[in-house]
Parts: sequence; C-alpha cells; structure tokens
Amino acid sequence: MVDDDNPNTPENEENPEEPVNLGDTEETAEEDVTPESSEGNDGGDPPDDEDTSSLGGEDDDSGDEEEDEETAEILERLIPTNITEVMQTAYIDYSMSVIISRALPDARDGFKPVQRRILYAMLREGLVHNRNFDKCAGVVGEVLKNYHPHGDASVYDTLVRLAQPWVMRYPLIEGQGNFGSIDGDPPAAYRYTECRLFSIAEEMIRNIDEDTVDFVPNYKESTTEPSVLPAAVPNLLINGSTGIAVGMTTNIPPHNLSEVIDATCAIIDNPAITIDEIIEIIPGPDFPTGGTVAGKREIEKYMKTGRGILKTRGTCEIEELPNDKEQIIITETPYNVNRATLVTKIAALVNEKLIEGVSDLRDESDENTRIVIELKRGEIPRVIINQLYKMTQLESSFGVILLALDKRRPKQMNIKELIGCYIEHRREVIFRRTQFQLKKAEDRAHILEGYLLALDNMDEIVRIIRASQSRDDARSRLMEKFPFSERQTNAILDLRLYQLTGLEREKIQEEYDELQIRIARLREILENEGELLGVIKTELRTIQDKYGTARRSAISEQEGTLSMEDLIPREACLITVTHKGFIKRTSLDEFRAQKRGGVGVKGAGQYEDDFIEHIFSASTHDFILFFMNNGRMYVQKVYDIPEGSRISKGRAINNLLEIQKGEKVAAMICVEAFEEDGTRLVFCTKKGVVKKTSLYDYRNFRRMGTKGINIDEDDELLTVRRTNGDDTLIIVTRTGQSVRFHEDDLRTQGRATRGVIGIRFKGKDEVKAMVVVNPESTLLIAGTNGMGKRTEFEEYRIQKRGGTGIIAMKTRAVTGALNVTDDDEIMMLTKSGQAVRSPVRDVRVIGRTTQGVRLINLRDGDRLIGISKVLDIKDEDIEETDSPEGAEETAPENGETAEPAQDTPAPEAVEDNESQEAADPTETDE
Repeated sequence: MVDDDNPNTPENEENPEEPVNLGDTEETAEEDVTPESSEGNDGGDPPDDEDTSSLGGEDDDSGDEEEDEETAEILERLIPTNITEVMQTAYIDYSMSVIISRALPDARDGFKPVQRRILYAMLREGLVHNRNFDKCAGVVGEVLKNYHPHGDASVYDTLVRLAQPWVMRYPLIEGQGNFGSIDGDPPAAYRYTECRLFSIAEEMIRNIDEDTVDFVPNYKESTTEPSVLPAAVPNLLINGSTGIAVGMTTNIPPHNLSEVIDATCAIIDNPAITIDEIIEIIPGPDFPTGGTVAGKREIEKYMKTGRGILKTRGTCEIEELPNDKEQIIITETPYNVNRATLVTKIAALVNEKLIEGVSDLRDESDENTRIVIELKRGEIPRVIINQLYKMTQLESSFGVILLALDKRRPKQMNIKELIGCYIEHRREVIFRRTQFQLKKAEDRAHILEGYLLALDNMDEIVRIIRASQSRDDARSRLMEKFPFSERQTNAILDLRLYQLTGLEREKIQEEYDELQIRIARLREILENEGELLGVIKTELRTIQDKYGTARRSAISEQEGTLSMEDLIPREACLITVTHKGFIKRTSLDEFRAQKRGGVGVKGAGQYEDDFIEHIFSASTHDFILFFMNNGRMYVQKVYDIPEGSRISKGRAINNLLEIQKGEKVAAMICVEAFEEDGTRLVFCTKKGVVKKTSLYDYRNFRRMGTKGINIDEDDELLTVRRTNGDDTLIIVTRTGQSVRFHEDDLRTQGRATRGVIGIRFKGKDEVKAMVVVNPESTLLIAGTNGMGKRTEFEEYRIQKRGGTGIIAMKTRAVTGALNVTDDDEIMMLTKSGQAVRSPVRDVRVIGRTTQGVRLINLRDGDRLIGISKVLDIKDEDIEETDSPEGAEETAPENGETAEPAQDTPAPEAVEDNESQEAADPTETDE
C-alpha cells in the first residue's frame, strides 16, 4: 500500500535506481553539502533545511486538495433525512415482509411460504408416497438453495412439524426416524432423518403443472415457484395454523375433514346459508390429541367473529382395582400440552400435598397416552380429576384467531368467509385446469384430424413424400396439396410405418371420438358455473371418502370451568357412621331389598366391637350438615365423603372433618342449598330441650366448625329436623313416651342459643327420636328387640310442648322412629353389622299402644341399633339433575336423620296409657 505522507516511498524518490554509498567519509559528506555545490543558493537558509523542506512538499499539498474534493463530492451527494421517517418506513417494510412472506398462512391453501416451498421441493425431488424415503438434509438443502433464503433451522423445524401426528390433524409428511415426541423430545438432526410425502399432501399439489396457479421467480430468479398450491383439500381448517407476525397473530384450530367438506358443499349448494347452520355441520374443532372442548358459546363466538377462547380438557377414565381401590387413567391430553411436563406437574402437586389421596403415579405411555394415577383406598376419583383440571394443564385454554391472508392482505374472518375463500380458490383452479385441459385436448384432436385425413389419402401422401427432396420440401408440398396445418404436417411426417395399418386407424378414430366427448364436457364446465361448482363438490366428496376419519375431540355442553357437581354424577347413596367414628358413602346398589323378617346382607364388618351408630340416605350433590353432640356444626358435600363397599370400614371421621377432641356426630341432615325460603331447623337434645332456627342462619359455615346450638353440660344433642315453619313434631323417648306439638310453640331463635323444654320425663328416660309429622304417612317405631309397628299420626293428639306425653309403643326400649309411606323402604342395622333393606308396606298399621310385629330376625346376642328411610332416585330424576326441581326431588324428605343407638339396656317401659299434660314451662333462652 502506498503511503502518500511518507517522502521515502519509491514514488517520492528522485533517483530510485542509484545505490546508497555507505562508505563516504565526513569530508565527502561535507563536500556534498557545501554552498558552492548547490545551484541557486543565494546565501539564505542552510542547504540542509532547504532540502528537507522541499522533499515531498508539493505532493502533500496535492493530496490534501484531492481529499477535499472527494469530501466535497460526498457532501454534495448526501441527502439530509429525518431518522424517524427512515425508521418508520423501514419497520413497515419489515413488518409487511414478515406478515406476507413468513408468519401468516394464505386463506386459499392454508400454507405459509416455507410450508409451501417444502412440499413443492419434495414434489420436484420425487419424494411421493409410493417412492423411497430420502434424507431430510437433501430436502432442507433444496429448499434453501432454490426457494427459502433463511436459516436451515426454520426449514427443518417446519418439516418436522408437518410430520408430527400430535400437531397435525392430518400429517402431510411421512417421517422415518426420530421426529420428536409429544413429551417434548427434540427430533434427530436432519442428516439422520428421512421423509416423503403422504398421499393427502399430494392432493395439495395435484394439477400444479396444468397452469392452475401462478408461478413467480424465486429469490435469485434462477427458477420459479408457485405463489399458491392448488389445494384439493381445505388445509387451513383441517390442520389449522399458528403464527406470530408483527402486530398481529393467528391461531386457527384443526377441524374434522369430513365435517369441513360437508360444510363446504353446503355453502356451494346454498350461498345464503347462516353460520348457525354451518355450526350444526361443524360442531367445533377436532384436535389430533382428542380430549374434550368445553362449552359451545365460545365455539359459536369464534365461528361467527373469528375470535374466541376455548377450554380444552384431557380425557380421564376410572378403573377399579382390588382392595376397594381405584385409579385414574389419562388417555388423552389437551392440544399442544407437553405430556412429560404434565406428569411432572402432577407429581409436584402430590409431593406438595396440594393434591391428596394419590398413592402412585406412573407414565405408561408409548405411542398412545396412558398416565396412571393410583388412588388411596376410599378416595373419590372425580374429586381428584377436578383438582387436576384446576391445577394442571389437563385443562388448558386455546385462543382462536381466524386470521389469514386474503389477496395478500391480513384479514380476520369468520368460518363462512374462510370456507368462501377456499371455494373461490378452487373455482379458479378448476377453471384454469379446465382451460388447460381443453387446449390440450383440442390440440390433440387437431393432430388426430390430420392423421385421419392422411390415412384416407395415404398413397398420395407417400408419393409426395418420396418425391420430395427434404423434410421441408415434403412439408410444403403436403400443405399445398391438403388442408393440413403446419403442426398436422409435422405430426404426419413423424408417423411410423406400423401406424399406417388399419388397426391403428381404428385406435386413432376411437381416441378422436373420446376427445370430442371430453372437449364438449370441458366446454360445458367453462360455460356453466353450476357445472364448475359441481366438479368442486365431486372432487371434495372423493377426498372425503378417501381420507375422512371419525371425530376425535368431544364437544361438551358445559360452559367454562367445571365445578365439582359437573364432574360427579347425581346418585343416591347411604351414609354410615360407626360408634368409633368411621364414615363412608355406599351406593344403594350394594343392598338388595328383602321381605320383612329377612336375615339381611352384610352391611359393615365388625372391627373390634365397633358398630353402626348413624345411617342416612342422601344424594351425592347435597350438603351434609354434621351436628356434634356438643352442638357444633360442620358442613361437607356428600361427594367429599369417601366411597366404600358394603363391608368396608370407611374413613375416620376426624380425618374428614376437623372435629375437636371429644366430639361425636349426633345428627346429620341433608339440604340442597342455604336459601332464605322459610326452612327451619329444629334441634332436640337427649334431655328434651328443643330449639328452632332458620336454615339461612347457617349459610356462613367454616371448615373448623360453627356453633349450632348451646348445650347444657349434662346434656347432648340428639337430632335435628328440617321443617317448613308450619309443621308438627313428635318426640319419642326410650321408654316409649311421646309428645306431639305444633312448630308454632317454638319461636325462631338465633344460631347460638339454648332452646326450651320439649318434653318432661317420668323417671330415668331420654329422647330417642323426633319426627316431623306428615299427614299422608304413618309413624314407624322400632324397638331394640327387632319388633316394630306403624301407627296413624291421628292417634297422637296435639299437646303443648313441655308435657310428659302419652304412650307411643309398648316395648322395653325404643331404637328409633320415622314417618313413612307404603312406597318407602327402610334400612335396619344391627349391632353385629347386619343390614336389612325392607319395604315399609310389609309392616302393618296398628294401634298406638301395641308392641308391633317382627321387623328383623336377630341372632342371639344381637339387637337393632338404627333405622333409616332409604331414598331412591329414579332414572327420570337423574336425567333432570341440571334443574333445581330435579335436585329437590332427589333430596331426603324433611331432613330425615339417623337415630343414635345406645349400648346400655333401657329401663322398663311405662305401661300407662296416657300421662297428664304438663303446663307450658318458661322458655330458657340463652
């Protein structure tokens, strides 16, 4: 490089070829610089200084001048510009490039440019479905070389995605090798994997060589590429698309091919069809991973507006295991959910105790999903499933945005507009294809016409050809002699001798006739819009027959997030609580109805002298109010009570309820809801104290318990009844005494109050039951000896509360009392754990002071400890569980509760027929 500022460079040396004399003495050097040896020296500055200043001086000045001139020229070419305007213009150009050329799909074929280029490159490479696989590296290289001037990672990632069956509802590329997994495993490098097109992908490219679409130059103008594919399949809707552009995004879910084709044909038949009618044909998206789409409202919203948020849920199945255990099997996951991440999240929730009741978690998945969640004994699977929906991606959201390019402009469309874009595209493709095929057929027919004319005059033609000097001469003579065109003449000259036989003439004539029919058909399609649309429908139906599959995703009517009631079926069940505090929920199907006096089936096993103390019939969707012997109240949903078999022990109640030390369940009552509708709760203690409080006052309950009634230190709560504010009640004691009084005798008190006297005792006694009177039913009383009877309520006259009452039954000790009808059934439990379910109609209606009939045959040493009325939910009631009326029908009547059993013998029964009515005592409210 030449340095203009250095005077010692060769360009600045005056005598570059003269060698330097290193042997000169000082004298010689001095002589060289004497004034006499320098011409023009006028005795001014020393010669050395003059020489030094003159070396290269002129060149430096000229160099500076040149630089100044260049700088001036550059400044003249500079155009001052506002940087804000430059950034705005550049960003808009970049944005449009991303929107049109990279991120958004075309509404016609449903492809982004890179997807379209991959499929076209594979077609040109011959990688069709009936050929051998080839390396993905070759495909990626071909795409990068000719069509897509971007990174290889983006091309390969797109290719892999087109081959993943958990991403594409209808995969377009068949992969061989490791193409990743639904667990998030990455695919192998493209030098290892191989690919080829699926046959359905070839439908996207079919007829591309028949001038059906426009071709544009590639990025380096060395070849051309299609601007859009013919797309015989409505790819945008069946496979969906997702992409993030600049300032906009698209997220189109996949749909079922058969349903989309049905809707497309319906729009062709009736362009005025409404979107609601289309929704009847396409009920919603159809994800490749299956699952459930919850709620039709958002489906209708995105189909009508182009936007919506879908709730998608995985599919869970419940399997029974030995030892009364169950397990949850997750067989399908929501779309775009990483299966391994889901399992990891579930494990973390179990370890953190946020999901309880899981004993084991295993991922047994292969190509199909199978995640096993084994539950502990007594756990409710539906409760765990609901927790999984709330805390994991087993329920996820899918935000739908139907945004695509329409005539190279991004546009948000509804479902009808999207299908309309596809129909218009196919109409143009079919029209151009028909034009191409018509021209080709007419050209062939033109040649065949020349053949036929030539065969009719073959001798003359042969003579002319033989007499000609050259091919051009023969062509000219033939065109002069016969009405041949140049193309016909060239074709005749290309004929081989064997084609002059009579057999070949017949083939030519046959082909010509077929072409005439085809030409007429093609012209009909071009001239008749209905025929053209008919071709579209016919081809779509062929695609449907060949590639149509059943729907994978279910559509749920339920909107939004499922509550516990939405997940758990409404079923009748029996709640049992043992003397030692074990509780369980048992299906009524576990018990069979028997005749009066039957021995019964095993209802609960004996566990170290434990026995059933409370029984209660309820529906799984009800609230259970647990009233403790000390007056505290706990509230629990029935479905939260662990389910057990007929002979299972159940779960300790202190593990279900956060009860305090020394508390025992005294009564349970079932309610549908806490509403201010006049419903009252009437409490009764063993000492005969009663209290009436509005059910609405108990609406604000706590998990740690709520005060239900104030109890004296030497007293315990016996039972609680639900009334309507205008009922009458009967209190029955252990010795068989009873008092019937009107509810109006009790004023409504607050929640934390004591109550008033309900019945006074004669000697040592205690209350065994309190029953709400139903005029259409009878009072059933059962003794510990297995005897029982039914008596009309009319035989129990209304008295004032606080009296000693009248005799209700002659027996040594009363177990309990119920109001029943002929259609009811009762459940009787013995201390040994035997259970008998018997119809009430088998029990005779007899007098008030009688002993009754045998209700159950007791084994030696056994005794009856509890009775309860069984609630049966009929099929028609179950079908109406979504309505409040249905829920009311399945609730127990009047809040029937279980009666506590006593382990000590009762005193002798009172034989008096009647007792003197007592005066109304003073209320002792606290």
